[in-house]
Amino acid sequence: MTHIESTFSFLGLNPFLIQSLNEMGYVKPSPIQATCIPLLLKGNDVLGMAQTGSGKTAAFSLPLLHNLNISLKAPQILVLAPTRELAVQVAESFSSFSKYMVGINVLPLYGGQRYELQLRALRQGPQIVVGTPGRLLDHLKRGTLNLSNLRGLVLDEADEMLRMGFIEDVEEIMKKIPKDHQTALFSATMPEVIRRISKRFMKNPKEIKIQSNITTRPDIKQSYWMVCGRKTDALIRFLEAEDFSATIIFVRTKNATLEVSEALERNGYNSAALNGDMNQALREQTLERLKNGRLDILIATDVAARGLDVDRISFVINYDIPMDAESYVHRIGRTGRAGRTGRALLFVENRERRLLRNIERTIKQSIPEVQLPRIELLSQRRLEQFAKQVQKQLESKDLDQYVSLLDKLYSVDDLDIKNLAAALLKMAQGERPLIIKSDLSHNASKNISFKKDDRRRDNKTYSNRSRRDSKDIDLYRIEIGRNDGVEVRHIVGAIANEGNINSRNIGNIKIFPTYSTVELSKELPKDLLQHFTHTKILNKLINIKLLRDTKKYEKKMSNRSLFHKDKTSHRRFSNNRVSKSKPCKNELKSSFFRRKSI
Repeated sequence: MTHIESTFSFLGLNPFLIQSLNEMGYVKPSPIQATCIPLLLKGNDVLGMAQTGSGKTAAFSLPLLHNLNISLKAPQILVLAPTRELAVQVAESFSSFSKYMVGINVLPLYGGQRYELQLRALRQGPQIVVGTPGRLLDHLKRGTLNLSNLRGLVLDEADEMLRMGFIEDVEEIMKKIPKDHQTALFSATMPEVIRRISKRFMKNPKEIKIQSNITTRPDIKQSYWMVCGRKTDALIRFLEAEDFSATIIFVRTKNATLEVSEALERNGYNSAALNGDMNQALREQTLERLKNGRLDILIATDVAARGLDVDRISFVINYDIPMDAESYVHRIGRTGRAGRTGRALLFVENRERRLLRNIERTIKQSIPEVQLPRIELLSQRRLEQFAKQVQKQLESKDLDQYVSLLDKLYSVDDLDIKNLAAALLKMAQGERPLIIKSDLSHNASKNISFKKDDRRRDNKTYSNRSRRDSKDIDLYRIEIGRNDGVEVRHIVGAIANEGNINSRNIGNIKIFPTYSTVELSKELPKDLLQHFTHTKILNKLINIKLLRDTKKYEKKMSNRSLFHKDKTSHRRFSNNRVSKSKPCKNELKSSFFRRKSI
C-alpha cells in the first residue's frame, strides 16, 4: 500500500474499534499500521520488519479484532511475546481497543502466575490469549489450552525471543497448532533463524519493512537512573533536587498512579493522579489546575495523558519504563514546550536494560546515567528554601505583632535569642528535617550497580551476589550445561520469566559441562520449585533441585578449582552489559534499602 490514509476510519475497521481509537487519541495511522492493517484484514500472512515503537501492536491487533467471531468463546487469536511485561502490555492493548466490543475476553499467560488462576480463566473461553513461549507450551502439553479454533497467530519481537533462547519453544508451539490460520511475524532484525521459521510456517507472507524515524528534540536533556532500592524514596529525592515548574510522572498502570500520588502527598507534595477511570469533567478540572499553577505534579498513564499539552511542564519522569521507544518519545515530548529547555529522567531496573537499549537504538543516541542526589545536596537545598521562607516573613507587615508575643513567653533576662530561634527552627521544619542524618555507610550498601558501557560477557559464570552471608541464599542445580550449548542469558531468562523472579534475587550462576548451579534468595516463596516443573531451556527440562548445604558445596568447588587452576574471572552479567561488582554508592534513608537483594 503506497498511499497512507489520513485516518483509521478509511482502513475499513468496524465502528466499535474506531470509537475506541478516537477516545484513546489515535488519529493518523503510523506507516506500519497503514500498510499492515489492510493486508491482515484481507487474510494475508504478514512478515514485518520494524523497530520497537513503530506502532505494530495496533497494526496486528486491530485487524485481528475486526475479523474475530465474538459469539465463539474459544481462543481465536494467540500472541507470543518474549517477556511477561510485553505480554501484559499487549493484552491491555487488546482490551483497550475492544472496549466497545461486548463479549471480548483477553487473557495473558506467563510464568509466575498460579496455575489454578490460569486454568480457571481458560475455562471461561477467552478469544484472545497473549503469553510467553514457555508457559504457552506448557499449557499445550497439558491439554489445558485448546487452539483448535485458532484464526490468527502473532509472533511479536521474534528476534528477542531468539536472543533469550525461546525460539525452540516457539517452533514447538507452531508445530502443535492448526495449519489453517493467519500468521503475523514482527521482528526488529531478520536473522537467518527467523527467516527460516517464516518460510516453514507462513503462507506467502507479504513483507513489510518500516524504517524508524523516531527522534527526540535536542532541547530535552535526558538521563536515566539504575534503580537501586525503593523507587518512591528515590522519586522524592530527585524531585527535591530538581528545579521545576511542573512535572508529569509516567507510570504503567492505573493503580500505580494512585500509589505514587499517595506517596508524594505523604511527603508534602501537591499532586494528582490521571488515569483512564476518571470521567471527562474531572480530567479537565485536573488539567486546568496544572495549567494555572494550582497543581505542580501529575501522575499519569500513557492512555490518560494522550493529548495533554501544558507549557508549564519542565520535568518528565518515567517512573516505569515504557515498553517501546515511541511511547518514550511521546512522554518526554510533554516537556521543553514554548522554547524552554526540558528535562527527562528514566527509571530503569536491571531486568529492563533491554528496553533501555531498544530506546537508545531507536532514537539513535545514548542516554547518560545519573546517580541519586546525595544528602549534602538535599541539605543545602532545604536550607536555601527555608531561608527564602524566613526572609519572606521578615519582610511581612504584621511581624511586630509576633515580636510582642515574645515578652509574654520569656522575660528579657531569660531570653537567649539564638536558642529560641533554633527551637522555632526545629519546630518549623515539619516532617522534612533540615538536618539529614547519613544513616547508610558506604560499606553497608547491599545493592548492585552496573557500568553502562561495559559490554563484556562471560557465558560460564554470572556473579550477581551482594555482600551477604551465604546463609541468606539457597543453591540450586539444573540439569543443563555447557555441553548442551546453554549460556547465562538462557538461564537468567528462563528463571526470571517462569518463576516471576526479579533479577536482583538471582545470585551467582556457574555453568559446568553437564549441569549448572544457580543461587536464589531464601526470601523467595517456598513453593518455588513448582514453578519450574515443566520449564525447559534449549528444549531440555532443567529439573531444578535444591542443594541444601551451600557452604559445604562452595568449599568443595573452591578446592576443586585449585586443582584445576581455574582462572575464569567472575564478572557480572545483565543483558549484554556486564561489569565488575561494585557496591551501590547511592544513599537513601534506611527504609530505602529495607528490601534485601542478592
